[in-house]
Amino acid sequence: MHSFVAESIHCINPNCPAPYPQPRDNNFCNGCGAKLRLKNRYFPLQLLGSGGFANIYTVWDLQSKTEKVLKVLLDTKPKVLQLFQQEADVLQRLDHPGIPKVEQDSYFVINLGLDLHPDLHCLVMEKINGSTLEQMLMDHAQGCPEMLVRDWLYQAAEILQVLHSCGVIHRDIKPSNLMLRQTTGELVAIDFGGAKQLSVGSELSQEDSTRLITPGYSPPEQIAGAAIGPAADFYALSRTMIHLLTGIELKDLQHPVTGEFRWREQAVVSHDLADLLDEMLSVVPQQRPTTTIEIHLRLGMTPSPSYQPTPAPVFSSAPVSSFQGNQVAALGLSSPKLTQSVTGLTHSITSVKDSLLAVVITIALACLDSVWEMFLGAFGGVFCATVGFMVLNWTSVGKKVTNWLSGELSMILPSVQTTMWQEMLLFGAAGLGTAWGLTAAGGFGQQRRFLVAGIMGIFGYSLGWLMWQATVPTLLFVSNVPDQGLLIWITAVTVMLLVLGLGLPSHNLIHALVVAAGTGGVFGGLVSSHLLPPGFVVNIFSFSRTGKLDFYQPMAFFAMLAILEGFWLGVSYYLLVPVMRWFGWR
Repeated sequence: MHSFVAESIHCINPNCPAPYPQPRDNNFCNGCGAKLRLKNRYFPLQLLGSGGFANIYTVWDLQSKTEKVLKVLLDTKPKVLQLFQQEADVLQRLDHPGIPKVEQDSYFVINLGLDLHPDLHCLVMEKINGSTLEQMLMDHAQGCPEMLVRDWLYQAAEILQVLHSCGVIHRDIKPSNLMLRQTTGELVAIDFGGAKQLSVGSELSQEDSTRLITPGYSPPEQIAGAAIGPAADFYALSRTMIHLLTGIELKDLQHPVTGEFRWREQAVVSHDLADLLDEMLSVVPQQRPTTTIEIHLRLGMTPSPSYQPTPAPVFSSAPVSSFQGNQVAALGLSSPKLTQSVTGLTHSITSVKDSLLAVVITIALACLDSVWEMFLGAFGGVFCATVGFMVLNWTSVGKKVTNWLSGELSMILPSVQTTMWQEMLLFGAAGLGTAWGLTAAGGFGQQRRFLVAGIMGIFGYSLGWLMWQATVPTLLFVSNVPDQGLLIWITAVTVMLLVLGLGLPSHNLIHALVVAAGTGGVFGGLVSSHLLPPGFVVNIFSFSRTGKLDFYQPMAFFAMLAILEGFWLGVSYYLLVPVMRWFGWR
C-alpha cells in the first residue's frame, strides 16, 4: 500500500472501545476484533465526521489505489435506511463532474464478524477534496462577490439540469451541500440522502416520500407536505445564493413582524441577478423558472468550452465535529484568496458567439411559447363554442336552458332589446374554452388556475356580448356598418377580464391593458380597413339566428380573438415587462 495512507487504520465498529489507531498490517481490530479490511478491498483510514445517522471515513481502495469516502449508516430505522439506499441508487446512475462518482458495487452490507452485532450498511463514493460554500462564507463575512455567486449559480443550475433530466430532485440544496473541487474549482453537489426519483409526468408529495425539511432553505410546498417538482430545488438554490451574497443568516433577513423576506438592501447585487433570485423565491412554484435553461439564459453567460476553473481554497480551520452526512474538506491545505476572484472572473467571460447564441435561443423559446398559447387558446375557444352551439340549438336541454334564460334575463335587463339570449351562453362557452386553452398551454409563468381563468373567461366574453346588445342600435344590423370605436372598447373589455384571470406572475394589470389595447386595436383596424368579409361583425353577434352557413364566421372570430390574445401576451411578457423591469419598475 501507499506509505501515506498506510500509517494507520480505523475500526468502523461504532461500539469499539479503541477504534484508532490500528496497525496498518492488521486485518482485525485490536480493540474489538472486528474486520478491518472491507470487501477485501477497502481499508478505513480516518474518521472525517459523525452525524446522527452516519459516520464518514476516508478509505484506501486497494483496487484503484486512491482515497475514497466511506459512509457507514448508524441508524437503521426503515425511513433512514430508505434514504440511504436511494442515495446510493441515485449516485450510481449519474455521471457528471458536479456529482460524486459511485461505482455500481459501492453499496454493500458488511458483517464485521462480531457476535450480536448487526450488519452495517456502507456506501463508498468519490472523495471530493475542497471546501464547501458554507466554508467560503468564513472568508467573506460581509458576503461573497457577485461574480463568484453568478459562477456558482450557473454551475449549480447545470448540475440540477442533469438531475432533473433524469427525474431526480435533490431536495436539500444548501451551502454545506455544495463543494468546490480543490484542483479545478468546479462545483460539486453532495449529500444525496434526500434525493428522490419522480415518475414520468408526476410530482412528488410527502405522502409517497420520506419527509425532509431544512429550515431556511426548503420551499413552502415541501414544508407543507404538498407535491414538489424541480422548482423546489430552484427555491433552495436561490436561498443558498442569497445567503452567500449577504453573508447573513436567512432567519435574520426575515422581518420580525411582517415576516417579509428582505435581502436586497443587504447585498451589493445587480438588478438582473436580484430579479432572477426573487423569481426563484416565489411562493407559487409555477411562478419560478421552469427549467435550468431559463436560469442560464437569465444569467446571460455561457462558459467557453476551453474554460478551466481555478483551484479553490481549502480551509485548514474548518470544523468537522458537526458533520451531517456531507463530505468535508481535506485538512491542512490552503491557497491564496486571489484565486477565488479569478475563478468567478474567468468563468464569467463569454465569447460573442455564445452571447448571440443565447439571444437566438431566448427568442426562439419565447416564440414557441407564444405560438403554443395562440394555438391552444384558439382551439379551446372554437371547441367549446362549437359544443355550446350544438347543445343549445340541437338538443332539448339547450332549448329548455334558452327559454329559461330568456325569461329571467328579459326581466332583469328589460332595456336590452334582444330575444336571442342564448348567444350570450355561446360567447360564455367560447370564453371558457379560450381561458382553459391559454391556461393549459402553461406559458408566461402562469399559476395555471383553471377555475379562476374559466370563470373570468365566461364573465368577460358574456359581458362583451351584453355590452354590444345594450349599446348598438338595431339599425346597425340592417346597415351592416359597425361603430369602430365601440367595437374596440367592447373587444378590449372582453379580453382584459380574461387575462386578469390567468394568474400571471406579476404586472397583471399591465399585461391585461397591453392585450386589451393590442387585440381591440387590431380588430378595429381590420374592420375600418374593410379587410373582413361583409356582415362579419353582424354575424358574430347574431349567429344563432343566421343558420348553419353563418356559423363559421363566429368561429373564425373566436379563433382570431384567442390568437391575438396569445400574441399580445407574448409581446407584453417577453418584451414590455422586461423593459419595465430594466428601468426599475417592479
